[in-house]
Amino acid sequence: MSSQKPTIPKGTRDFSPDEMVRRNFIFDIIRDVFRIYGYQPIETPAMENLSTLMGKYGEEGDKLLFRILNSGNYLDGLPDADSGMRDAGSRLQYLTKHITEKGLRFDLTVPFARFVVQHQNDLIFPFKRYQIQPVWRADRPQKGRYREFFQCDVDVIGSTSLLNEVELAQIIDAIFTRLGIRALIRLNNRKVLAGIAEAIGAPEKLTDITIAMDKLDKAGMEKVNDELFQRGISYESVEKLQPILTLEGSIKMKFDTLAEFFKDSEIGRKGLEEMKTVLEFLKDLNFTNKFDFDLTLARGLSYYTGTIIEVIAMDVAMGSICGGGRYDDLTGIFGLPGLSGVGISFGADRIYDVMNEKNLFPETIQAATIAMFVNFGREEEKYCMKLLAKLRLAAIPSELYPDAVKLKKQMDYANRKNIPYVILTGKDEMATGLLTLKDMRSGEQKSYSLEEIIKILSDNK
Repeated sequence: MSSQKPTIPKGTRDFSPDEMVRRNFIFDIIRDVFRIYGYQPIETPAMENLSTLMGKYGEEGDKLLFRILNSGNYLDGLPDADSGMRDAGSRLQYLTKHITEKGLRFDLTVPFARFVVQHQNDLIFPFKRYQIQPVWRADRPQKGRYREFFQCDVDVIGSTSLLNEVELAQIIDAIFTRLGIRALIRLNNRKVLAGIAEAIGAPEKLTDITIAMDKLDKAGMEKVNDELFQRGISYESVEKLQPILTLEGSIKMKFDTLAEFFKDSEIGRKGLEEMKTVLEFLKDLNFTNKFDFDLTLARGLSYYTGTIIEVIAMDVAMGSICGGGRYDDLTGIFGLPGLSGVGISFGADRIYDVMNEKNLFPETIQAATIAMFVNFGREEEKYCMKLLAKLRLAAIPSELYPDAVKLKKQMDYANRKNIPYVILTGKDEMATGLLTLKDMRSGEQKSYSLEEIIKILSDNK
């Protein structure tokens, strides 16, 4: 058999033990904050029926769905395509429809809506859930953008109260404060965007306008305007939009400008009132991170209907590290209308990249093993195994070097794994019952009883 070069698909990654320790540090903090705010965990399958996923993410999102071929002979019994179907795209769409019925989940929100409808009789509403699982997108891999990545979602469904948006902002602030990331929380409202579309005379083009506006940070004003023209927005409407796209100043100045802009738009005024309510709550809370009312924030996903949220790291050039918003009727497409929800999603992979670049991970989390017993031989092995069991019963991560090799090799192993303590148990220690504990960072070593060592290690975990 010829040898094969080991590779993985583009946009995916392997994670080493050191990376996993750091990733779990992030997950543990996020999970802990979610629990503090009263959210409960769920999980959903990696794959969903395509009928569940299609049409929920807008035109751009549907293109990024990973489809799964039907099992078995998926071409068997395939109806003949219309001989008049000349267009390659139409033929591909026809073929895909008949040979793929499932897809990898694109996000955690749509599967959550499906979960709520399917299990509605077992849930207590308002239902507050969190979910930490991988998602997949057929995107072009680049810095901070992967085809397989983890999302950490938190949602509350079954309540229209704007206090839920306030609570989500508090969760964002708590998590990024604990992670040491300086963050900017950007806020907007889809009703405000609908009001803008109405005020410029293009209410039927809301989706086109928001898709283009969502690219403003990356593409710039000129390209956004070009895309608006390409999407059929008139020159007059694009001209009316320019003052909004370039509007700066304090939050009060933005409200004053929009109040005049929305004098003939009821939905715009409604969105502005919702935004004002949320921001008034936030300004009275003791936030570590900054928040802002950003009119250019659009969030491309088409199911948002109210508040929209996006978070960026202030010290690293990276895309959004958290985002979400209000969706008033996402469950309606699954047969349960009128159930409003709001949620946010933390991008664990981008958060990892930010923390790695800024050296924000504590040094202490690099060591999984706290203490290692040196192996001096068969008799010492048996003695150490009993001691090792007691350390593990005390929840101290510990190990015994498996081979009775030279001491230098065993110490090198401990150093390379960043194990902070080494326990030397030779014949003298076995005779006295006192073990030699060596601090690998300072080089200091002293003799202690097992009980004393357990206390020292427990205090330094």
